[in-house]
Amino acid sequence: MNDTKFTGRCLSVINDLSLDEQMYLYRKTKELKDATINGKKTDQFIVNDKNIGAYLVFLESSTRTKESFVNAIKFHNIKTNIFDAAHSSFNKKESYSDTFKMLTTYSKYSIFIVRSKLEGVTRWLKYSLSQLSERLDLPMPAIINAGDGKHEHPTQEILDEYTFLEKNNFNNNEIHIALIGDLNHGRTVHSKTDGLKIFKNVKVDLIAPSKLAMPEYYKNKMKQNGFDITEYDSIEKYLAQKKVAKLWYFTRLQLERMGEDDLKNASVFAKSISFRNEFFDKIPEGTKFYHPLPRNREYPTIPFSTDNTTLNGYDEQAMNGYYTRTVLISMFGGQLGKDFNGNHNKTIKHSSDFIEEVSAINKTKPEYKIGTKPVIDGIVIDHIGKGENIETIWEQIHNIRKILNLNIVSSHGVYKSHKDGKFKGVLSLPDLMQFKELQMKKLAAIAPESTLNIIKNSVVQNKFRIHMPPRIYDFQEISCKNPNCISHPNHHEKALTEFHKTSDNKFICKYCDKVHTFKEIWNI
Repeated sequence: MNDTKFTGRCLSVINDLSLDEQMYLYRKTKELKDATINGKKTDQFIVNDKNIGAYLVFLESSTRTKESFVNAIKFHNIKTNIFDAAHSSFNKKESYSDTFKMLTTYSKYSIFIVRSKLEGVTRWLKYSLSQLSERLDLPMPAIINAGDGKHEHPTQEILDEYTFLEKNNFNNNEIHIALIGDLNHGRTVHSKTDGLKIFKNVKVDLIAPSKLAMPEYYKNKMKQNGFDITEYDSIEKYLAQKKVAKLWYFTRLQLERMGEDDLKNASVFAKSISFRNEFFDKIPEGTKFYHPLPRNREYPTIPFSTDNTTLNGYDEQAMNGYYTRTVLISMFGGQLGKDFNGNHNKTIKHSSDFIEEVSAINKTKPEYKIGTKPVIDGIVIDHIGKGENIETIWEQIHNIRKILNLNIVSSHGVYKSHKDGKFKGVLSLPDLMQFKELQMKKLAAIAPESTLNIIKNSVVQNKFRIHMPPRIYDFQEISCKNPNCISHPNHHEKALTEFHKTSDNKFICKYCDKVHTFKEIWNI
């Protein structure tokens, strides 16, 4: 196996490949497709190494994605293992991590292609298998997400973007596209939030009833990525305005992911997102329809009557899945990549300066007291929740005591600052003379922007300003609240919980990208 920058990679979301890497994949896909159609040699793409084991682990039913990967693997002449999930250890409640560790040892190098109902599985495997590889001196396996719950579907995004580029003669200056259907549960449209970044100027029209609308997290990401987005609740209303896209991307109703109330309204939803014969005269000339396929027989968002018309772009789109996945395996299998000269993604370095030691003012603090007695020796946590309402401040004080297990002699209260009149909380802890680093990190996560004072002989000796950390992770007291996330406690995978702070002070789960408020991450 050739060791390249693509071997041992994990593709959980489309952003795991840099824009340069994505464009490299699309160029190589065009080369493979052209060579295949014109009957030319394709040997330069074939991995052809029996020491490499490709594992198709489909824990959720699939036809198109699974079969395109099966045929892509056959092209490469590598060891193929189709994991029978229906009779697998997963049904015996055995752990994902242990199962994939076992499979990793069966080949000199492994490529895992995983589809699951649980979200964030491939990200968890990336962590657990990297530890195994380091411990046993094994090459890190490649891991490919073939769809996880309603999270993302990066390999579908790759074939979609290739199809859009192909339609645009590989000019990536701009794209105007309508995304239509179940945008709430449809993972293929979630991946477009970042996948469409290969185009320099992006206009997206979102068409879905409010119950099926694109989640706010993905809409905000589109805006952050510079996309021009507009929303409509039905195709009918969309066609009533003049700026109609020529690229229409439909998704089916994700009935299996809906609650009972939404299922009762399935026919109503279908009417608003399904193309009807009466719309033919209202669409621009040259319009193409795309769909990840297969269509729902009962509620087809694209009618079968369009199959033999120029609107049909979805059949060639489906065919492109074989070519893009063949190239992806060629890259992750070490055959392609030696001629890549673009930029790879940079490793994100998280700041660790959220605990800031500042100059202490050597004077007594009369408000730091137990009852009426000032703190002589001990710790005082000040400015808790400053500026918040009194109820929120009391809640933070309670959380500090509970999570940090401060069941000791102490006092606490909510006071009005004599400087600016804002309310703040104070927690006085006499005779407690040190705060460990882990406690400080937890304090930063529980009560950001508070102040920690270490007092000796009635004088503040050390003073720390505790800022909001860029990530909160590996605390027993936090968990993702998405019941379908691999890290959720109900799944007993022991995946290390980790949240990353967003620009608007929300927290995203590392695995499933579910957005939480600060309060929601705590198990209290």
